[in-house]
Amino acid sequence: MSLKVIDLSQEIFEGMSIFPMHQPTFIMTNMTHEENMKQTGSKSLGFSARNLLISEHGGTHCDAVWEYKPSGETIENMPLEYFFGSAICIDLSNIPYSRYIETDDIKNALKNAKEELSKGDIVLMYTGHYDRNFNTDKWQTEYSGLSYEAAKYLADCGVVNIGVDAPAIDHPDDLNFSGHLVCGEYDITNSENLCNLDKVLNKRFLYFGLPLKIRGGSGSPIRAIALLEE
Repeated sequence: MSLKVIDLSQEIFEGMSIFPMHQPTFIMTNMTHEENMKQTGSKSLGFSARNLLISEHGGTHCDAVWEYKPSGETIENMPLEYFFGSAICIDLSNIPYSRYIETDDIKNALKNAKEELSKGDIVLMYTGHYDRNFNTDKWQTEYSGLSYEAAKYLADCGVVNIGVDAPAIDHPDDLNFSGHLVCGEYDITNSENLCNLDKVLNKRFLYFGLPLKIRGGSGSPIRAIALLEE
């Protein structure tokens, strides 16, 4: 069996778009090759490194339950099974940003994909927002998001990780943050700022989006990938 790797992660760089209220990303040179050679006295090899200042929710990332539920687990204590496993990507790109993603939208997308949800599944929602609006002033403002009922439907079906190609699984106008609220009620996670979901649309595949083992972490940047059988 041959496997194809699809990269679902955004690039990390200084100046990248960050969700409001989170730390902007800064990348600083720790030491150049020349500086290192001068310090070590080596005439043949120098080592260079940089320092990163980045939010736990910067770029493509996953959330710890503790972020939205004070009694929930922090990222290093969450089940690793929430961050890898069998996944499906459903097409919700027809939903305008002016309204919420509802339960019937998800059911129709599953029907079109000829897929059913099982306990332990990871669901990635292709909204088309990354393709349409990444690196524009609409990126942080004009996207759809889950209604409370739709998020609860996914959780009741046994989904443990809800992913999206947008800054959040919630609608920007939703001050109840319904998607995260449900994740807290069911102690599950979500993954945001994904990309390239069009390449796995209406497919079932093996997903990996493992968090860093950050002590007390509210979330973590991830390198999300899909493994597809060729």
